[in-house]
Amino acid sequence: MNGNPAYVHLAAPPFPYFLDCGRTVYQPGDQHPDRDSLGFFDLLLVERGCLFIGEAGREWALRAGDTLLLLPDRDHYAVKPCEEETVFVWVHFHTVGEWFEAEGDARHMNREGHLRRFFTHPYTIRVPKAGVLPASPEGGGQSELLLQLHQGRRSSAVWQQQRIFEEMLRMMDLARRDQTGSHTVELAEQTEAYLRAHYDEALTNSRLAEALHFHYNYLARCMKRVYGVTPMEYLTDYRLEQAKLLLLKTELPVSAVAERTGFESIAYFSRRFTAKAGISPLQFRKQFSRGT
Repeated sequence: MNGNPAYVHLAAPPFPYFLDCGRTVYQPGDQHPDRDSLGFFDLLLVERGCLFIGEAGREWALRAGDTLLLLPDRDHYAVKPCEEETVFVWVHFHTVGEWFEAEGDARHMNREGHLRRFFTHPYTIRVPKAGVLPASPEGGGQSELLLQLHQGRRSSAVWQQQRIFEEMLRMMDLARRDQTGSHTVELAEQTEAYLRAHYDEALTNSRLAEALHFHYNYLARCMKRVYGVTPMEYLTDYRLEQAKLLLLKTELPVSAVAERTGFESIAYFSRRFTAKAGISPLQFRKQFSRGT
């Protein structure tokens, strides 16, 4: 296919969760069944042969080592029958968080909506729509482990299957960063880490640039591309996130909460908090306090 590679963007937490898996063997003349809106993701990992499959007007010829992530709200179908014995593993999973398909970093998660729903800013897992399953440091085999566990007792397998499935997604996400030029992502993540570590201090554009050895405008472009916000927008959101925790978990006065989370004055803190939460800091605390 032409153009930039497509990725399926998954917000976490909550992380996508494993549902089911299996291995399918097609003989020459067999073909994948036509299905419409399954309601869950279907990750295909081809081990041998060639699988001809399409989804919503796009078509792929998947060979050994290739992967394809079919989406829960699309129709997928056989393009033509297999011409040789074809073996592939399928992994079904679901997510209750936001997701979408786009080219590269073309869109960003709805950070405000995610924060209201899950009480934390999202990390975006980016899984190639069509790609190659990267080898793990141990030499691969996650799909085989999933299949082996699937035959055992559910009570003992469920935790291990989720762990192995998340490791598979992690490998695919990190491999994308290595392939697409990770400098922008790496610098954005370094900026994010610095902001989270020093959010309670007096941070300025110049201090951030000095600490990370890049001009602030470049840091802002990287953050905007990867996270959809500038460093200072991220800093304010994170400070407010920490302020909510202090309001809920301590009895500190609002002025002390403002000071501990890096706001320059209680008036500025109250104004930003009210604009973000829709209620004042004191009303927020009372809303979740017992006996009120």
